[in-house]
Amino acid sequence: MSDFRIESTRGALVESVHRVAVAVVDAAGRLVAEAGDPGLVTYWRSAAKPFQALPLLADGAAEHFGLGREELALACASHSSEPRHLAVARRLLQLAGNREDDLACGAHPPLGAAVAALVAREGIPLTPVWSNCSGKHAGMLALARHHGWPTAGYERAGHPVQERIANEVASWTGVQRDRIGYAVDGCTTVCFALPLAAMAAAYARFGVADGPAATLRDAMTLEPFLVAGTARLCTDLMSAWPGGVVAKIGAEGVYSAAIPSLGLGVTLKVEDGEMRSASVALLGVLRSVLGRMAAGDLERLAGLGRFAEPRIHNTRGEVTGTTRSAGVLQFR
Repeated sequence: MSDFRIESTRGALVESVHRVAVAVVDAAGRLVAEAGDPGLVTYWRSAAKPFQALPLLADGAAEHFGLGREELALACASHSSEPRHLAVARRLLQLAGNREDDLACGAHPPLGAAVAALVAREGIPLTPVWSNCSGKHAGMLALARHHGWPTAGYERAGHPVQERIANEVASWTGVQRDRIGYAVDGCTTVCFALPLAAMAAAYARFGVADGPAATLRDAMTLEPFLVAGTARLCTDLMSAWPGGVVAKIGAEGVYSAAIPSLGLGVTLKVEDGEMRSASVALLGVLRSVLGRMAAGDLERLAGLGRFAEPRIHNTRGEVTGTTRSAGVLQFR
């Protein structure tokens, strides 16, 4: 079993280690590379958002309500609550005839550091639209409106919206619905437990599919700011490599990505859930895959060093160490 890990250093010593399980899979579901246990069953969390948003396109809701590229990108987002994110979330609600009061997601401090500081400094009251998941929830409400389903309880297991999404997840991952685990996500809606390899296969398929998937993929890659925000890896990676990668973070150390040119999908899990390590791990995995299979694309990652090996600072701003990827993937 190959060992891939994230190391945090202090001075000359490795101070802490975070093990990472990795699955790199092609669109046929074949495992191409791995580390740790690629069959690890864990929750997909927010990395599942593109597949939660796909029914908007597949069922005609996006066309019916006139949802454009911005609204579709935000439906896939874990956004930073910056002004443009809030504006697009409100527009998505309005276009489908919904209100902010209809959102079942609770408010929380913004993911964007600058926005969080502004909110704290000015005492801005947070409402559900500030949730990083407000775009996803607004999309679910739009799907309910389109089908004439009740909007109340749209986030709960058993509601037609969640049944429709569960079928979509099963279709893309190749995992039968009765083999998928279900729980309540941090934003109140349903989340899915699956093997990492199944998640990676879904992203591989998403990266090369035509039709609604291609439309949603284009929305994410052409509007990367809306998928995350300022100084966030999802945004900066997709901006640095336009159309070459689709990346989406999830909570508890999960990250998924598609590399369309290689027909590959990647999903990783930092096994202890340490979020600081997730971005470092994704870039380490991408460097390994590209170095083996598409070395010419490695330059796309060159400007992302602050994510690949972020520095650790003390309270005076002095550098005390770094966080870095270590170990290797096993290729088949």
